[in-house]
Formats: sequence, structure tokens, C-alpha cells
Amino acid sequence: MYSKEEALQLKKDFWTSFSENYPRKWLLYNTKIKDFSFKFYIDNKKAQVILEIEPKEETKRKIYYEKVYSLKNILLEDFIEDVIFEQHYTLDNGKVVSRIWVEKANVSINNKNCWEETFDFFYEKMDAFERFFYEYEDYLNDLEINT
Repeated sequence: MYSKEEALQLKKDFWTSFSENYPRKWLLYNTKIKDFSFKFYIDNKKAQVILEIEPKEETKRKIYYEKVYSLKNILLEDFIEDVIFEQHYTLDNGKVVSRIWVEKANVSINNKNCWEETFDFFYEKMDAFERFFYEYEDYLNDLEINT
């Protein structure tokens, strides 16, 4: 077990190392769509690259999710073949969001030996998510265009 300080330092070292290995400005929260963002996630069991749709208004969340879902075959065939869709995903805090993500199992932020493969996974999958987003940004952003 790590102390709280050691765990925080390890987390800081992980993200610093990732940014040094892949010095790039990622899209993440800058989608220009409120509450529609991309995220990196890692814990001691898995790594994920996530598209999270979390407007407070259920109707908006549903529309955005359905827009992405309507492009599911394109996303799977042309960008990320193992993406997972979940319209009603409950976060640890109880908030319900829509989530589209890809996951790599058996990696850990606590194991420096798997950092490199995690960095490669993050880069490959987030790059694919971003290319998908930029290709269909106008469609996704326009609530007037129905799915």
C-alpha cells in the first residue's frame, strides 16, 4: 500500500510522464458543447478513454447520446472498434450521465512497468475519438438536426 502522499506523487508522475511522452494539446473539455467532454481515466485495474455526456437536462443528454449512437457503426468501423455505449451510466456520486468509452484491462497506475502501454492506449484511442469528433462536430453540436 502507498501512503496518501506517495499515491498522489505516483499519480502526478504518471501524468507528467504521459505529457512528456505525448506532448500534445488534447480536446478534452474544449468541444464547444456544454457538458460534452473527453476524459482519460486510470486506476489500479484499468485505463479508459471516455466521451461523457452530462447535461443536467435529461432531454439534451438524450439528444446528444442519440446523435453519437446514430454514428455508432461509423465510430466502430472507422475509428475505434471496441467502444462501449451506455446511455444511463451512474457515476460513483450517483449522477447519471451518458458514456461512450473504450477500456484497457490489467493496467495499473501503481505499476510503472505498464505505463508505456497505457500511454500508447491513451494516445491511440483519444486520437481516434478526436478525429471522430472533428469529422462529425457540426452534426453533433446542432440540436436542431435530429438523429
